[in-house]
Amino acid sequence: MSYLMKGFKCHSSVMCKVAGSLFKAHTLKNTFGINEQFKISRASSQLSSEKTDSYTYIIVGAGSAGCVLANRLTEDPHSTVLLLEAGPKDTLLGSTRLLWKIHMPAALTYNLCDEKYNWYYHTAPQRHMDSRVMYWPRGRVWGGSSSLNAMVYIRGHAEDYNRWSREGALGWDYEHCLPYFKKAQTHELGPDQYRGGNGPLHVSRGKTNHPLHQAFLEAAQQAGYPFTDDMNGYQQEGFGWMDMTIHKGQRWSTASAYLRPAISRPNFSVAEKTLVTKILFQGTKCIGIEYVKNGQRKKVFANKEVILSGGAINSPQLLMLSGIGNADDLKKLGIPVVCHLPGVGQNLQDHLEVYVQQKCTKPITLYSAQKPLNMVRIGLEWLWKFTGEGATAHLESGGFIRSEPGVPHPDIQFHFLPSQVIDHGRVASTMEAYQVHVGPMRSTSVGWLKLKSSDPNDHPIIEPNYLSTERDIWEFRQCVKLTREIFAQKAFEKFRGPEIQPGDHVQSDKDIDAFVRQKADSAYHPSCTCKMGQPSDSTAVVDPQTKVIGVENLRVVDASIMPSVVTGNLNAPTIMIAEKAADIIKGLPSLQEKNVPVYKPKTLETQR
Repeated sequence: MSYLMKGFKCHSSVMCKVAGSLFKAHTLKNTFGINEQFKISRASSQLSSEKTDSYTYIIVGAGSAGCVLANRLTEDPHSTVLLLEAGPKDTLLGSTRLLWKIHMPAALTYNLCDEKYNWYYHTAPQRHMDSRVMYWPRGRVWGGSSSLNAMVYIRGHAEDYNRWSREGALGWDYEHCLPYFKKAQTHELGPDQYRGGNGPLHVSRGKTNHPLHQAFLEAAQQAGYPFTDDMNGYQQEGFGWMDMTIHKGQRWSTASAYLRPAISRPNFSVAEKTLVTKILFQGTKCIGIEYVKNGQRKKVFANKEVILSGGAINSPQLLMLSGIGNADDLKKLGIPVVCHLPGVGQNLQDHLEVYVQQKCTKPITLYSAQKPLNMVRIGLEWLWKFTGEGATAHLESGGFIRSEPGVPHPDIQFHFLPSQVIDHGRVASTMEAYQVHVGPMRSTSVGWLKLKSSDPNDHPIIEPNYLSTERDIWEFRQCVKLTREIFAQKAFEKFRGPEIQPGDHVQSDKDIDAFVRQKADSAYHPSCTCKMGQPSDSTAVVDPQTKVIGVENLRVVDASIMPSVVTGNLNAPTIMIAEKAADIIKGLPSLQEKNVPVYKPKTLETQR
């Protein structure tokens, strides 16, 4: 999601100097303590150059799924695990505090717009969006995109998972997925029928008293929508306070939740800045991987399995580079075919969104937080105590609604922000303003990705095919109209200035459609490119056990295996997928919770 707190994309030299001077003494004082963790990490990062190097499992990608798998599979002391990450660590001198650009929640735009921790992908020109090239940031660092995202914890709707089962992912319905959401989670409000209380992933609830968040929730109710006290629980539909992967004022990525607690285990090795270039096969049996580290090409072998957790772009890319994909496409690039699997890279799905922005008549937005002195004050408070305006991403309220009568469960999502975002946060806000990020959740436009070349360093061709159906165009019109209706309610009267975007001159369907083509952007939720399904489905890439169809000893576990995109943000579902896959890999029976109640509208004859 293009959440982006530009207010805290501050003057980096100012903040770095502040951070450096403030913690110089602190760092020296704790050199030995920090170095203990650093030594463990560094020692476990060493890869032997000998060909005999082998592990029980090799996991490619230390992101939202890979960190979960590494932790769970090393719980068995008899299994050795090697985790490989193309990007760097998410720490500086072993400290998360010193790498505040990642771990300060409000600083999130730094890395969304920086190639150091980010693959920095771009799509092909979008022919249904005025030939725009769309920006797709993806995490390339410990924690993956959970180290870059806006920390919004949304699970999706129960019916998303029941649909997965109908689409061929047997055993992935809601009653088999809910227990893994709970297993992963420790919610600050405590466990209940829907929330977990003992997992590694700390989740907090939006709790701001900001008058604009309060006005947004009040306006939504004035417009006729319900308040929901837990959009991840019984009732997704409605508006309420967001859950966030923020713990004690810090981003709580999968690196913090899963990787660091496991890193000292003797059966666990992790290597950063290591680019996996190829999966190795004997016939159709996967035996290991080839990688490049420090300019040297090496091989490492898996006694049991290789597991790809690179995400919806990297996992299909590596499969195709290794000879698994559409045979005709591979032959054109001179790649020897190991297995003709035409679904690899197909079925690409994402969420697209627009910002509806309103000028605020009172100086209460985050605009003032962008002033240099205020940024220093906010940064110092966070560095010292992990509190204050730096300790949140400010996306603390939101909601889900149905676009029209007859839709059985929500298909539009809202995130409210008491600030203005321009160009993914790369351009500073220019005024006191507030906005809603709004977009359809189950678009009918489906895309694909293909290799540009046989060079692993070349980004693939990404074709999301946005707005290619009339239904998607209509849904976006609804998004704009329904948002305007909420912003027009009495709760916003004392704050409402002129509409900035789309602007009062944009009223007709034709003008709204043009606005959407010009201004919609990715919500950063690419998925479904290694679709899970039955082996009889020619478009499936993995089976419901997450095994790649047609080869042995190879799995994919990440957002790419979703059969279809879920109703909401993707980080929580990706973590759930990895938790569930870990039990499958260990040979354990699936957890299951039957007959958990889920809200259904009293009637589908009305939109709300």
